[in-house]
Amino acid sequence: MVPQEQQLLIDGDWRAARAGATHEVRNGYTGEVVTRQAAARTADVADAVDAGARAFASWSQATPEERRDLLAAAGDALEGRAEQIAGTMSQETSGTFGWGMFNVGLAASMFRAAGELALEPTDAEVDSVVPGLRSRAVRRPLGVCVGIAPWNAPVILATRAVVWPLALGNTVILKGSEQSPRVHAAIAEALVEAGAPAGVIGFITNDPADAPEVVGALIEHPDSAHINFTGSTRVGRLIAGQAAPLLKRTLLELGGKAPLVVLGDADLDAAAAAANFGAFMNSGQICMSTERIVVDRSVHEPFVARLVERADGLTAGSPFEPGTMVGPLVGEAAGSHLAELLEDARAHGATIHGGGHEGTVYRPTVVDGVTSEMRIYAEESFGPVVAVVTAEDTDDAVRLANDTEYGLSAAVFGRDVDRALQVAGRIESGICHVNGATVHDEATAPFGGVKGSGWGRFGSGQVLHEFTATQWVTVSEEARHYPI
Repeated sequence: MVPQEQQLLIDGDWRAARAGATHEVRNGYTGEVVTRQAAARTADVADAVDAGARAFASWSQATPEERRDLLAAAGDALEGRAEQIAGTMSQETSGTFGWGMFNVGLAASMFRAAGELALEPTDAEVDSVVPGLRSRAVRRPLGVCVGIAPWNAPVILATRAVVWPLALGNTVILKGSEQSPRVHAAIAEALVEAGAPAGVIGFITNDPADAPEVVGALIEHPDSAHINFTGSTRVGRLIAGQAAPLLKRTLLELGGKAPLVVLGDADLDAAAAAANFGAFMNSGQICMSTERIVVDRSVHEPFVARLVERADGLTAGSPFEPGTMVGPLVGEAAGSHLAELLEDARAHGATIHGGGHEGTVYRPTVVDGVTSEMRIYAEESFGPVVAVVTAEDTDDAVRLANDTEYGLSAAVFGRDVDRALQVAGRIESGICHVNGATVHDEATAPFGGVKGSGWGRFGSGQVLHEFTATQWVTVSEEARHYPI
């Protein structure tokens, strides 16, 4: 195929990088070059943030209705190009067409939820002991917010990086992933089509080799006020460390090693169905993917048999075939990492069910008998591989579920819902679903983790605290008497 060009969006204009540099994106399944993206450097970053700062003066004063209408129209524009965007996802990330369509649907709902958030009151009365003093806590937008999104759920994750700060009166610079630039650009294009004023949304991409320089410039620019990042824990720590001396706020949604706990009284068919979906959807390349199944010894064998049967029934193959359920990994490096984890598990005595691969297409794999000596016990696999760990009782299951540096998503299965809820309350995670899969997201829900999975929350109930600052405002309606 002929590679498609992707430019930067700066001050309302789509343009090449100042230095004229580009970077090629290859499809992980075919190896073909599918996109040639403009590769920004520090001068382009300065242009983008400067434009955002200029636009902030007017956008921060836009009415709630104006912000709502823009976001709603952009959501409609995005949804209107759903099939095109899903096809681009298959080209750039090797995701299946169905995964792409799901991404667009959820992202469109985020646009609309953010639009409704713009209409909600953000001020609050504050009691005062001073006679005749009116006192209020007023929420103010921060300024230029930087959103850094990954490739694995590209429409969803780039959308949430953009819509919440926009709804609250901020301007946004979206730094797209080097792996999915055209998909991420579609979010900016939808906003431009909806009538976003110049500078309200900016979009930049870069060569992977320049990522530290570009991200550093975004953080250090004096007019960038907030950084939200979704990606690895390693990079999240670097971003937090760079932002902290500048006293810039961050929202970090990082890695995961989501446990699914199967208690002794669980509905094993329901648990196996949720584990199958959670472990193998998008080839396990989701931050919430079920990476570990902690199963009570009393139901271990029948549960594993059910899960293996489901996994064996999944169709793995080309992302361009409509019947494919498990598509390729994003690239060869991801496959090499999986191969290392599986070989280490096998060497330490684990039983491997399923598996095998052809190129970057890895078949769903269930690794049974996993112990703490194995790398797969602790390392994020980010592929269609799930580890099964046996627990002696409920307390042991909680211990095993919490025996990880991560704390993003989790699940607990048990017929006694009160007991399952008690177990959920003991699991160290930002998200926990009882009798549901670890992979679940909604536009209005608080989304984020604890421990090595980051801090802060996306979702309309939470973002007011993330993307605004509180100003205390008083009005004296009576003469004040001061001691001096």
